[in-house]
Amino acid sequence: MREKRQFEVFESRQMEHLRVFHEVARALTQTLELEDILLTIMQKMAQFFGPERWSMLMVDDEAQSLYYAIAVGEDSESLKGLRVPMGEGVAGWVASTGKSLVVPDVALDPQWSAFARAHPELRIHSIACVPVRSGDNTLGVIQLFNSKLDLLSEYSVSFLRILCDYAAIAIQNARSVQRIHELTITDDCTGLFNARHLYTLLDEQIALAQADRKRRFSLLFVDLDHFKQVNDTHGHLIGSRLLAEVGSLMRRSLGPANACFRYGGDEFVALLPGLDKQAALDATMRLWEGLRKNRFLTGQGLSLALAGSFGLATFPEDGDSVAAIIRAADTMMYDAKATRDNVAVAGLGLVAGARPADRAGKSATMAASDLDARRS
Repeated sequence: MREKRQFEVFESRQMEHLRVFHEVARALTQTLELEDILLTIMQKMAQFFGPERWSMLMVDDEAQSLYYAIAVGEDSESLKGLRVPMGEGVAGWVASTGKSLVVPDVALDPQWSAFARAHPELRIHSIACVPVRSGDNTLGVIQLFNSKLDLLSEYSVSFLRILCDYAAIAIQNARSVQRIHELTITDDCTGLFNARHLYTLLDEQIALAQADRKRRFSLLFVDLDHFKQVNDTHGHLIGSRLLAEVGSLMRRSLGPANACFRYGGDEFVALLPGLDKQAALDATMRLWEGLRKNRFLTGQGLSLALAGSFGLATFPEDGDSVAAIIRAADTMMYDAKATRDNVAVAGLGLVAGARPADRAGKSATMAASDLDARRS
């Protein structure tokens, strides 16, 4: 009779596990949202093991640390933004070694009893920490403290590892989708966004501006002066490297709050969210001067000087639709090309090198003074 009851309990547990696996597998096929899938996996794991605290930490390879992607239990709010160096603590050790750590009673383990004493605030009695791996790479770790289930059971540990495998599949799928998305919106040569993505972000900015009538954004077009001569003199490979360096300069000069695009050929675009005409002009003048002062392709044994023709327009005064704002900025760029090495602003005209004699020495401060004088 006793054996029959044990068999029934075992069979009931197996059925519960099959149900859990089915629900996790269904989550993997129903959505590619990483957070939703991981939360499903972690919730099922928590139901099975009943830990006091559980978390999932993701590996940041560049920073050589882990960060909390999901944390549930006591003090979970304080873990947001917290990072664990590789090799340190429970999660850091598991991530760096790629080995599972299962300690049913830390009091019986010299290494981890010392760790528990050094961190009494954690109140650790048992540990189950398993790496989430894809091939030879550790993507993250799943960490459970003070579980109610017997962690010595090989069956329990196998269940934990299978759920970690599901988590690895979810992470890899999400990263693949993200990579495919990045490829569809990125220019291969420069690493900037492509023209297709520009139209998407312009639609978003216009929607935001229509919801908030006080909101402004500006659009900057840049055409490199005499770029064809670089290709003719040094070849298209050098020309491509030059475009990549210009793209890098734009990102550094304009900062992460602004989006940069290769529009085609040697034309670039910058979308400046939240910037009215004056703020956008200030940013444009910094980029204009940076382009003129920089020397390019020094790593290839060259020292090329470069200049550009800049056209700036602001939503909604210079254009209240995607087509209109692009046309306004593009028209200004072509106005600047009449003299080259210049900046033209919708409603203001040429502001940087309007007279060829001034072009070599005019500064952004002087250009801003010109704008103030025009307004007064």
